[in-house]
Amino acid sequence: MQRMPPRTESANAVNDKRPYEPAKAPVFRRLTAGAIKRRKAKQIFPVVTAYDAPFARFAEEAGIDVILVGDSVGNVVLGYDETTPVTMEQMIHHAQAVVRGTTRSHIIVDMPFGSYQVSDQEALRNAVRLVKEGGACSVKLEGGVHEADRIRAVARAGIPVVGHIGITPQTAGLGPGYKMRTHRDRLVSDAQAIEAAGAYAIVLEVVDAEITREITGMLEIPTIGIGSGPHCDSQVLVLHDILGIYAHSPSFAKRYAELGRETTKALRTYAEDVRTKRFPE
Repeated sequence: MQRMPPRTESANAVNDKRPYEPAKAPVFRRLTAGAIKRRKAKQIFPVVTAYDAPFARFAEEAGIDVILVGDSVGNVVLGYDETTPVTMEQMIHHAQAVVRGTTRSHIIVDMPFGSYQVSDQEALRNAVRLVKEGGACSVKLEGGVHEADRIRAVARAGIPVVGHIGITPQTAGLGPGYKMRTHRDRLVSDAQAIEAAGAYAIVLEVVDAEITREITGMLEIPTIGIGSGPHCDSQVLVLHDILGIYAHSPSFAKRYAELGRETTKALRTYAEDVRTKRFPE
């Protein structure tokens, strides 16, 4: 039997004694709460809601780097009349989808009704769940002076918090209603309490524009407006209002497309093609 010549290592193989290292995937760093806070009075930035991976990816590709997984998912996706019925499990589920659809955006996740009102410990436990299970970069909760202790407890644990005053949808339907908030002293006190408790930003929903201007000027954290005029450091809108998917948009929302109408038109054409055997060809 013919013998094979002995194998010899190349000079490079002999000299290179470095251990094998697998190729490293690129690292994408998400925008931090600190970076958002530093935008105060320097850079006006857009925020949009998202509830699933495809639309979250569209938002990020459009250059929107702050995305809110809002409990508005109850209205625009789950079919509820208000946000109150939304559960922690539902918020975690939709947060996970948005996180999977993005790589760099900062993902704020709403704490749903009942997840933080009971106690500081309950608020912290559920905020931890949104971070560990949902992938949230920060959490948002509604309420001013009366919720300051909750914000403080969560922030002290190292979880960035966004406050929310003005119309607070989780409880508006229980009594306060949806009229513009014009009680200047109460709103100022709420905003100051939220900042003092350690929040890095605050949402002002349907607050009088002049009061909004005053609050934005006095706080060192960014204000994120929705229906509160042009004086905030940021603006947020619900995705389904922007795209014209949700039929009942609030008066302050600007519809940049009518995808709901176009979707119905496309589905009607598809249905007719099936009935008349034009599809499949």
